[in-house]
Amino acid sequence: MKDLTKGNPAKVMLEFAMPVALGNIFQLCYSLADTRVVGSTLGETALAAVGATTSISTLFVGFLSGLTNGFAILVAREFGGGHERELKRYGAGTLLLGVLTALALTILCVAGLPWLLSILNVPDVLMEEASSYIRIILLGLVMTCMYNACAGILRAVGDTTAALVFLVCASVLNIGLDLAFILIFKLGVAGAALATVISQAVSVACSLIYMMKRYPVFRFQPVDFQITKEEVRELYSSGLSMAAMMSLVFFGTLSLQCAINTFGNEIIVAHTAARKVTEFCMLPFSVLGVTMATYCGQNMGAGRLDRIRQGLRQSLMISAVWAVGMIVLCYTAAPALVHLVTGSVNEEIMYTASLYLKVNSVLFFVTAVICIVRNALQAMGEHWIPLVSSGIELVGKVAVAFLLTPLIQYWGIIVAEPIVWVLMVIPLIIRMKKRLKEADGIAYEKLRSGFS
Repeated sequence: MKDLTKGNPAKVMLEFAMPVALGNIFQLCYSLADTRVVGSTLGETALAAVGATTSISTLFVGFLSGLTNGFAILVAREFGGGHERELKRYGAGTLLLGVLTALALTILCVAGLPWLLSILNVPDVLMEEASSYIRIILLGLVMTCMYNACAGILRAVGDTTAALVFLVCASVLNIGLDLAFILIFKLGVAGAALATVISQAVSVACSLIYMMKRYPVFRFQPVDFQITKEEVRELYSSGLSMAAMMSLVFFGTLSLQCAINTFGNEIIVAHTAARKVTEFCMLPFSVLGVTMATYCGQNMGAGRLDRIRQGLRQSLMISAVWAVGMIVLCYTAAPALVHLVTGSVNEEIMYTASLYLKVNSVLFFVTAVICIVRNALQAMGEHWIPLVSSGIELVGKVAVAFLLTPLIQYWGIIVAEPIVWVLMVIPLIIRMKKRLKEADGIAYEKLRSGFS
C-alpha cells in the first residue's frame, strides 16, 4: 500500500503513475496486436472490419472503466482517512456492483448488436467479420470490468505494480493467442477477439488471487458483499458520474465513426491507425488523470487540500513537456508510426493518417488539462461540471458528424476534436479555480480560528 498524502507530490505521483503508464502501454498492446496481426495476416478488409466496430467496444469498455474508477475513488478516500472497515466494504461493493452492471450491459449489447452495427453505417462487405469480432468482445465485458475493478481497488491503496505485472503476462499471452487462433486455427477476426477476452480473464484471476493473499483487508467474506442501500447509492453516485462522463465522450466518438464509415475502407483504416497512434501520444495524460483521481481521493480523505493544489500544478508541468515531445514526433515520424501500427504501405492511408496526427497534435496539451482537472474534480466530489464538459464534447462531435463532414468530408473529422477540446476545457478550468479559492477560504478561517 502507498500513502499519497505524504511526501513530495511530484515524486509520489510519478512513483504511482509509472506502473500505471506501463500498464496502459501493455493494455494498448492488446489493441495494437489485434490491429497489426489482423492487418498483416488477414488484409485491409479484415482490418477495416475491426476498425469499423472499435467505437462500440470503446464506448462500453469506457463506461465500465469509468464506473469502476468512480467506485475506486471512494476506496481511496477511506484508505486516506484510515477507515479499514469502510475500506473493506467499499472494496467488496466495487466488485459486486461492477459484475452486476457488466452482466446487464452485456445482455443489452449482444441483443442490440444488429441495431448498433446499422447505426454505425458498417458497409455490407464488412458486416459479417465486424459482427463476429465485436460480439465476442462484448461477451467478454464482465472480464474487462472485473480487471478494471481489481486494478482500481489496488490503485486506490497505492499498489500499481501488481496490476502491471499481471497485465504484462496477459499481453504476451494475447499476442501468442492472436497468432495461434488466426494462423493455426484459422478463426479470422473472431480469433483476435477471443484472444483478447481469454487474456483478460487470466489477468482477472491473477489479480483476485494476489489481492486476497497480499492484503488481509481484501479477504472478503459473504457478509462483506451485503452492502447497504446507502453504500450502493454512494458507490453508484460516484461511479455512474464517471461512467456517464466517459460515455458522453465515447458517444461523441461513435457519432464520428458513423460519418467515417461512409468514406470507404482506406479512410476507415487510416483513421483507425491515426487513433491508435493518438492513444499512445495521449497515454500519459490519461495516466496522470487516473493518478490525480487516487491522489485527490486520498488527500480529500485526509483533509489535505493544500496538497491537491500542488499536485495539480506539478502534473500539468509534466504534461506540457510530454506534449511538446509528441508534437515533434508526429511531425517527423507520422508515416513510420502508421506503418508500424497497420503494416500498410498504401500511400493514401499513410497520407490521411499523417495529416490527422499533425493537425491534432498541436493541441494535445489541452487534452492533458482536461484529463487531469476532470479527474481531480471528480475525486473532490464535483460531479456536474465534468459531465457538462463531456456534454460539450458530445454535442460538438455530433454537430461535426452531421453538419461539417457533408461539407468538407474527412477534414471535418480532422478538425473536430481540436475545436471540441478548447470548448470543453473552459468550464473545467473555471470550476477548479473556484474550488481552489473556496479551499483557500476554508484554510484561512481555520488559521484565523487557531490564533483567536
